[in-house]
Amino acid sequence: MLEKVDLMNLLFDFYGQLLTDRQRDYMELYYAHNLSLGEIAEEFKVSRQAVYDTLKRSGQLLAQYEEKLGLAARFKAERNKLSCAAALLDESGSVQSDGRIRRAREIIDEILEL
Repeated sequence: MLEKVDLMNLLFDFYGQLLTDRQRDYMELYYAHNLSLGEIAEEFKVSRQAVYDTLKRSGQLLAQYEEKLGLAARFKAERNKLSCAAALLDESGSVQSDGRIRRAREIIDEILEL
């Protein structure tokens, strides 16, 4: 379940603005704030089924956007490459002695923190 939550949050970060306001609200409350279907339904004065249906449809839309655009996959691939580059720099024996290598590692760390 945690993997799905992480995936939905990642897709929401990339494509959330393409959803309706209601879809965005439900997705954010459910996946980012961990509210239950009942809590969301109560807040919006709708049924739990309406919340479930909206979340399901929203998730499908986000997956379709990712299938067509691939932004999240590209992002994850770039982060993996940066992590590998950082590991290679760490393995280099001259990291401490060469300021350029140290600065490159700092830049990679800054990017990975974003």
